[in-house]
Amino acid sequence: MIYFQSTNDFALAGPSAVTLGKFDGVHKGHRLLMDCIHRKEKEGCISTAFAIAAGRGPLLMTPAEQKKTIRELGIQVLIRCPFLPEFAKMSPEEFIEKILLERLHAKYVAVGTDYRFGYQRKGDASFLKEYGKSHGFETYVIEKASYCGREISSSYIREELEKGNMQAVNTMLGDPYPVCGIVQHGAHLGSRLGIPTINLVPEGGKLLPPFGVYYSVTELEDRRIPGVTNVGRKPTVDGTYVSVETYLFDFEGDLYGREVCTHLLEWVRPEEKYSGLQNLQHQIQKDIEAGRNYFSGQGIVDGQLADDHAPTGDAGSGSDTEGC
Repeated sequence: MIYFQSTNDFALAGPSAVTLGKFDGVHKGHRLLMDCIHRKEKEGCISTAFAIAAGRGPLLMTPAEQKKTIRELGIQVLIRCPFLPEFAKMSPEEFIEKILLERLHAKYVAVGTDYRFGYQRKGDASFLKEYGKSHGFETYVIEKASYCGREISSSYIREELEKGNMQAVNTMLGDPYPVCGIVQHGAHLGSRLGIPTINLVPEGGKLLPPFGVYYSVTELEDRRIPGVTNVGRKPTVDGTYVSVETYLFDFEGDLYGREVCTHLLEWVRPEEKYSGLQNLQHQIQKDIEAGRNYFSGQGIVDGQLADDHAPTGDAGSGSDTEGC
């Protein structure tokens, strides 16, 4: 995948199929848009996600996690563009002509029903459709996906994540919630207790669920290893910084300095402070035993999940108004 980040210096050589949005979380609604443009590759178009970088608030996905997810959806180009003053001042007509047509050579554009763009957000999906009729591109307006009778949105997912409702979060995302990063050295307390763990420090701005213990799956190259993860400050032994620490079932190896992604499946219990290391060790062993029982029916083969363990739920498929 070709990746442009934090720059306004981008351009494509050929016709493209473009989807526009912030794509924080890359949820099921976003995936409908991605699928629409991905299908246009068979017509010789370059599938392109044009993502205006989100503001300073907490992110469901860091830029690296967003890039990884969009790449895995088969999109050929990701443009992660900062919200620059020159873009903010563009009229809807200027944005279409200077960005979509001059730089991206858009033949198809896919947006959600609530998409707004241009100065003072004056442009919308209807404007794109009408403008495209006289400027050689076709616009698809994709209806929202829904969950439990409510439209899926990044705000909705944040609400459920802050409650620790991972089933709702993962269903709306279409994949378990990721926390990616470089495995770092910690105090090596787990190893001394006979329970070795990997330690990730989330990138600044990453939104985490409530501190506590979660069942998880960690991606390691072509493997998906089940485990138990603690999200929090480890108050019994440290308490100074937030980390995501995971015990991987039946795994041996040195992962320090490696980039991994841990996906949180289900909340187990809140983080607690224990009176001593022996009590902490006893609780961790109980969590591991419970985790093995949780995963026992998931098809673990040689310590690896045989399927994606993707949660299911009533997320709705969404639809588009014109077909795609």
